[in-house]
Amino acid sequence: MSNIYKAFQNGKAFIPFITCGDPDLATTEAVVRAAVENGADLIELGIPFSDPTAEGPVIQGANLRALKGGIKTDHIFEFVRKLRADVKIPMVFMTYANVVYSYGAEKFIGNCKEVGIDGIILPDLPFEEKDEFLPICHKYGVDLISLIAPTSANRISMIAKEAEGFIYLVSSLGVTGTRNEITTDLGSIVKVIRENTDVPCAIGFGISTPEQAKKMADLSDGAIVGSAIIKQLEKYGTEAPKYIGEYVKSMKDAIR
Repeated sequence: MSNIYKAFQNGKAFIPFITCGDPDLATTEAVVRAAVENGADLIELGIPFSDPTAEGPVIQGANLRALKGGIKTDHIFEFVRKLRADVKIPMVFMTYANVVYSYGAEKFIGNCKEVGIDGIILPDLPFEEKDEFLPICHKYGVDLISLIAPTSANRISMIAKEAEGFIYLVSSLGVTGTRNEITTDLGSIVKVIRENTDVPCAIGFGISTPEQAKKMADLSDGAIVGSAIIKQLEKYGTEAPKYIGEYVKSMKDAIR
């Protein structure tokens, strides 16, 4: 059984997204540890990319700050290896297919296994093209996490049947970023997912408040938050871990 399931064994999961290297890896490490101490169930680590097509301006900014700081994929692998000495909750990478291609898929996914990454999310990889990476993921026991969006329509059941780790349910159309309200009929999408798989699903994109997190977790198995956390990194820089820890606690308390 995938290690990712552990994130969903104690009720609803709270999943923070953190861009590695924004503003530096020491701060990323402190943020991860603050999130874990305050109840995060799974950590989604972003590998910076120059053209992050799924991201809104907040996370785009984090990518650019990290890249300007000289962050490289090898630095991130070493960073995760160090974290894994004592951080035991599941961790996944979120990045783009080009990052994996240019690094070498076999080497990238093999390194994920070696340092303790449990899964990878590639938002620009269409479901129909996942066989580019899936056999290598299976070889190394790294889950290739599927995304389902409001536009997936008649493909929802097909994607759900083959999902592994967890399903990332995109709350609304467009790119990442906080939203005042989420109006998509997510309940009907979750119903189709539940009819086709036991793999847990967590909702992301647009969630920023405890009220939104609770609403999304009530519908699904958990809530994913990125932009609201990255905004605190942008605002507080190296002082952000304390504030992010408090924020994670408020979100986890809301969905318990």
